[in-house]
Parts: sequence; structure tokens; C-alpha cells
Amino acid sequence: MKRTGGGVTPSVVVLDNGAGYCKAGMAGQAQPTAVVPNCLARPRSAKKWLVADQVQECDDIQSIAIKRPIDRGYMISPDVEREIWDRIFKTHLKVNTTECGLMLVEPLFTLSSIQKTTDELVFEDFGFQSFCVGNSAVSTHAYQAHKAPTSILARGRTSLVVDSGFSFTHAAPVFQNKVVTTSAKRINLGGKALTNYLKELVSYRAWNVMDETYIIEDVKEKLCFVSTDIDRDLNIARIKGRGNTLRREYVLPDGVKYKRGFVKEPEPEPEPKKVVNVSDEDDDDEEDGDFDENNADEDQVDEEKKQREQRSRAPPRKPLTKPSAKQEEQQELTLTNERFLVPEMLFHPADLGMNEAGLAECIVRAINACEPELHALLYQSVLLTGGNTLLPGFKDRLEHELRPLVTDDYNINIEVVDCPIVAAWKGASLMAARPEFHTWAVTKAEYEEDGTLRCRQRFQK
Repeated sequence: MKRTGGGVTPSVVVLDNGAGYCKAGMAGQAQPTAVVPNCLARPRSAKKWLVADQVQECDDIQSIAIKRPIDRGYMISPDVEREIWDRIFKTHLKVNTTECGLMLVEPLFTLSSIQKTTDELVFEDFGFQSFCVGNSAVSTHAYQAHKAPTSILARGRTSLVVDSGFSFTHAAPVFQNKVVTTSAKRINLGGKALTNYLKELVSYRAWNVMDETYIIEDVKEKLCFVSTDIDRDLNIARIKGRGNTLRREYVLPDGVKYKRGFVKEPEPEPEPKKVVNVSDEDDDDEEDGDFDENNADEDQVDEEKKQREQRSRAPPRKPLTKPSAKQEEQQELTLTNERFLVPEMLFHPADLGMNEAGLAECIVRAINACEPELHALLYQSVLLTGGNTLLPGFKDRLEHELRPLVTDDYNINIEVVDCPIVAAWKGASLMAARPEFHTWAVTKAEYEEDGTLRCRQRFQK
């Protein structure tokens, strides 16, 4: 509780309920207090389900079973979500929810039935005093405008936010600090789809990893990248041996020596053998005048006999092809073209038989759905957020794909927020700390009197 000149104002909890990670903290904080997986997990050797941050501390991650409350961006299991939120509020934030307000970041186009379930969780199960809903696009825009107040994005109060997260990818125009929902576009592809595709490729070519979602997700985050020249990288991936600069090995965890998988450092190229020039020695022998071909042959035969005798007395050598004990213990997963073919889904999903537009085409459609007067401003203020934008080369590839689709009359400026995973939470934290927050929020009394539909209408204004 905070005491102000007008009385006591309840503290506000800020929660970005992402499908991959939950980000939680108090309003006004610069960083979230907790960033934990939004899931339950059960190792093979246990009967009890681990909750949120307990999953990150687990050592037995092989074939770990994962239960998520959100699927394709929508909450489908409120009981699982309640358990995760309860741990966040009690263990990490250590707050009494009946004495606090809640600022929740919710995905666009959430169904009314899911909104009703969310409101019941907030008011009836946790008993928050007040409740306000925001979305990732507006929150990310608010954070970037606060960080760069003199930018075109901040002065024009307009941007196009591309949020590529765990379940989906949205291209949402923001005008006057509000989302133009009629122009927002969605691609049903996100980090989960990329992980599943990588599992299929690896299972077909090497190990069967269809049950290793947790491990393959780590492989994707550490080794995948977005190619800026797909033909060049495909030719490099075909090279055998050390000339293949894209080849990487990931050491799989064994549960005993390696609790977590890691990327194996590439072996350095061997140094060229030093060539000894013996011509000078031969010239010296000839200059001595005592050189005799017959004597040289006899000396050479004697030398060879001595070397054979020494080799027969020496202990036998170990074969060079036998791997070391360390190599025998490691199970290595080798990736080459999988590293860049997996993120290719986001840019050309039709190549895999999906009836989806690519990311660049989705952006053009979203902007064309807005008023023509906004097109130039939107193209100059494209903002990238979400975990997939952390893939190396994402921004450069998007610029390369977008430029041919846009006329030369428009300048294209694409920016990646400095913290794509928590940018939406930071923007929501700034918004919840404003004095006018209480005018946006719905109180518990208003919810009990008017119900969900009437309360949700306030969030749309």
C-alpha cells in the first residue's frame, strides 16, 4: 500500500503473462522481479509437478513432461495458470493480492470466454482490488517512447510493433498510443512452431528427440540464426570437413556428468606442417669431396635396420582412430543447415506447405490496412519485440525482405528493443505507475456489479 496526499493507494502488480515466460514485478520498477517459465514440468524420476522457476532448477531434464496453461496464445487451462500465478505472487513478489491492484499484459484478439475466465481468476480466486488490461504492442511502444523521447516514434505517437513470441507473431499498428485493431495482422507461427520443426528435422536425420522439447528449445536458442543469403549458406552446409563453417556440435545432457546441454567449441584448424629444407645439407656433403654413392647406400640400409629393431622393442601404439574416454561419454548432436532452415519458417512459411503469409508481407498488409497518411510514419517506426527477434540476423533479413515490397517513396527504419523478452513488461510498469492508472482500472466492486463485459468495454476505450 502507498500513502498519498489523497489517502492510501494500493500497490500495483504488473504481470506479463506470456506463453513462454511469465514476467512479474511491481509498478514503477525498472526490471521485473521474476522471469519464470509459464508451465509445469515433471521429470521422469518424480511424481510431483514442478512449478515455474522450479523447472529451471531441475537437473533431470531428459524426456521431461511439460504442461502449459496457454496454447496458441490463449489460456486453455486456468487451473494450471492459477498454480503458477500463486507461486509468483507468494514466493517471488511476496504480496497480499487482496491489498493490490493488477496490471495484466494480454495478447490481442483474446476471446470473450477467455477474458471472462481471466477476470474470475483475478477477482474471485486472488481477490485483487483493481484490474487493468494492456497489450504487448501498446506496452512496447510506451517503453520505446519513454526511452527515446525525441524519436519519430515518440513525437508521432505512432509505430508498427512486430511481436514475434512463443505462440504467434503480430504486426500491430499503434496510432495515438492505441492499437488499430482493425489493421493488426497475425501469423500463427512462433517459437513453439520453430522448436517443433527442429525436433522433426533432428529426429529424421540423427537422434529421436520428439520427447525432448526442453532440450531442443535450448538448442534452438543457442545455435539457430536467420540467414541473410540462403543460397550461400546452403552451399557452405554441403561442404564436408572443416571447410563447413556452419557445422556445430551440441553436447546432450546425460543426467550424470552433464546436467545441461552445451555447445561444443569448434576444433581449431591444424597448423601447417613445417617443411625442412635439406638441400643445404646435401650441398655440404658434396663439397666435402668424400661423398660415395655405395657408402651412402650401405649407411642407409644400416640405419633402416636400427629403426626396425627399435620399433620391435617399443610398446605397441594405441590406434589413432579410437576416441578418448571423454568423447565416448558425450552424445553429440550435429547441426548444419538446420541452424538457418528452422527460422526460415517465419519468412517463407509457404515453402513448408503452410497457408500463411511471410513476416514481410504481413507487415505490408498491416500498414496498407491503415490510412494512407500514416504509411510513411509507420514504415519509419517498425519496432521488433519478442523472443524470436533475438535470433542473429533477424533484423537484417527483415530489411532485405521488406525493401522490395515497399515503394522507394518510403524510408524503412527497423529497430529492435534492447530487451525483447521483457520490453512489454517494462512499458506496462511505466503505465501502471502513472497517477491516472486508477481511472483505467476496474475495481472489484464494479466487476461484481456490472460483470465482465461491461468492465472490458473500459479497456477498449
